[in-house]
Amino acid sequence: MERRTIGAAALAVGAVGLGCMPMSWAYSASRQRGEESLRAVRRALDLGSTLLDTADMYGPFTNELLLGRALKERRADAFVSTKVGLLVGEQHIVANGRPGYVRRACDASLRRLQTDVIDLYQLHRADPEVPVEETWGAMAELVRAGKVRALGLCAVGARRGRRSGARLHDGTIRQLERVQQVFPVSAVQAELSVWSPEALDGLLPWCEARGIGFLAAMPLGSGFLTGTLTPGGGFERDDVRARHPRFTAEMMAANQPIVAGLRRVAARHGANVTPAQVALAWVLAQGRHVVALPGTKRERWVTDNAGAAGLRLTARDLAEVGHLPAAQGSWD
Repeated sequence: MERRTIGAAALAVGAVGLGCMPMSWAYSASRQRGEESLRAVRRALDLGSTLLDTADMYGPFTNELLLGRALKERRADAFVSTKVGLLVGEQHIVANGRPGYVRRACDASLRRLQTDVIDLYQLHRADPEVPVEETWGAMAELVRAGKVRALGLCAVGARRGRRSGARLHDGTIRQLERVQQVFPVSAVQAELSVWSPEALDGLLPWCEARGIGFLAAMPLGSGFLTGTLTPGGGFERDDVRARHPRFTAEMMAANQPIVAGLRRVAARHGANVTPAQVALAWVLAQGRHVVALPGTKRERWVTDNAGAAGLRLTARDLAEVGHLPAAQGSWD
């Protein structure tokens, strides 16, 4: 698989990585099977999808434990990314950016992941009660201690309450400018997909200009852009899409022209090319510093997603995808 570099340290990873969250968090608990997920991780590594993205809050903790089982066998083949900064309660999630907590959380993640070093340690969310510089400083100490190789920041992602005329990621850019004064940012993780392209306006160019890697989260629109979801098919109660405005039967039907457009482009490249591969190839075409992180827990989809790294969209393809109808429905 094509390799891409993250940050000034030029950390090399496969152009398509693997988001591990669905294996134990947020999507259809009845379909979460450890052995099946382990096969998916191993297949990803076989195909060169080396960046494995997790977080201590996924589960919580069980996603890192699962990934640790695979890393025990294949650590040399993997680029491990995990996150810190969010605590999960029974009915709520809170931020914790206190330096002492960051240090303890890192040690706990290292134990669960069964590794001596985390390749990329990301701040999941800044704690409003702690200056982000203090949190980032504690994370930088972990690099100096040899427990972490590089640091990343996840986009704020708040859509509601934006100032009139403000871009979606202006808050994230302000945070990045602050933490860059403390220690270099190697990567930024934010949503980017055909139906959620807001990062193209500001955040992605900001990263490119500074040599910072961009990790494209949810590049398949939480599964919608694969064309495998049926409008009105329903989701399990614990699946985040069951409460998502864009995944009502009405909105899924309204957004089918987006999937139809991806199918048209895929057909030009061969009978075996899928809408998901076109959606991922479009993401990868947005810059050499972009790495796509589709999440899945199935070996079949890992294989399909990895195939996008070898798909080269033409100028006509990119223009056609770029002019697909804007997604309908709130994404909050």
